[in-house]
Amino acid sequence: MSSLTGKELANLVRSVFPRFPEDRILAVLVDVPQDPAADNKDWKARRALAYEWAAALKQNRADIPVEDVRLYAYPDVRSNNADLPAEAFLLDGPPPDAAAELGRAGLPVAFARIFAETQLFLAPTEFSTTAPLKVAAKRFGFRAATMPGFSTAMVPALRVDYGDVARRVEAIRARLEAAAGADVKFLVDGALEYAIHFDLRFRPAHGSSGRFPEKGTAGNLPSGEAYIVPYEGEKGEPSGTEGILPVEIGGEVVLFHVAANKAVHVYGEGSAASAERERLGREPAYGNMAELGFGVLADFGLAPVGEVLLDEKLGLHVAFGRSEHFGGAVGPKDFSSPSEVVHLDRIYIPAAQPRVGVVSVVLAYPDGRREEIIDHSSYTIF
Repeated sequence: MSSLTGKELANLVRSVFPRFPEDRILAVLVDVPQDPAADNKDWKARRALAYEWAAALKQNRADIPVEDVRLYAYPDVRSNNADLPAEAFLLDGPPPDAAAELGRAGLPVAFARIFAETQLFLAPTEFSTTAPLKVAAKRFGFRAATMPGFSTAMVPALRVDYGDVARRVEAIRARLEAAAGADVKFLVDGALEYAIHFDLRFRPAHGSSGRFPEKGTAGNLPSGEAYIVPYEGEKGEPSGTEGILPVEIGGEVVLFHVAANKAVHVYGEGSAASAERERLGREPAYGNMAELGFGVLADFGLAPVGEVLLDEKLGLHVAFGRSEHFGGAVGPKDFSSPSEVVHLDRIYIPAAQPRVGVVSVVLAYPDGRREEIIDHSSYTIF
């Protein structure tokens, strides 16, 4: 089901991870449901995909080249970007359908050991591993491509011209790096306008072009975005991020009142608004504005597939929650338990939020200049 041959997979690894002489081990990471009732057909297919990829890459390891390819499975962490468990299991066969079976299916290996002896990772998981692998990559020096929710529908995104992707990403990243703020206007149901200002001071911007040429780095594949963590106020000066952020959830538009970079109130009378109020009250760190991101892949003819991994790379997105893996200040310590840790993207494309349109994104620079980079969901700078 991979839709990629062993040779194509080897070529992809070479493209994603330009070779270092020290590269010896490539690992494929996959998560297994702790609760079998939480399993779904896409997750089952992804576990099969991970096994298929690991086997094909092992057969073609001389073309990468690496000495070995290993498949590791671990109990799922129940939410996106939560910390990984203490150990994973080295498998020779397909991953089981329940985490309780991992002890019989493979050999337990501490993640600290896995990180220390592995140079390259592919992680086609159900729940995103981007945050914990970014943190671990900095410590251990490996490189990782995280692929949460990956499916064969995303294979075309692995075949785009990533040279052109990189140029567009860098054009946005450089502007975000120079900007002091971003003003975003939204239109709900073609009639109601809302606006929010993001404070971009004191923060570096990042580019994710689907290639990892430097040791100690991790990020999404497929990719094609520039992003920045809004200033969170940790320097003693209050954050200037404030306004109303509309988010369509299950067909219902929920309004988040943001002040000092945190969602402090939720407006709306439906079930989605009630759930968001409850979640925000239970976990205030969830309300942190953790990322302002700009995907570019829509301009390459790619369509949404219903998975954040690809869909966020198609346009504007705003994330809630954990930010320290992107250089911010909010991390697992700010949540009540590991299972509550989250970095959740809200994606502003018609397929994801048909009732909410992006009217404009205007960057404000320290010298007083203002530059519109998005006009009615289309980039104006390419």
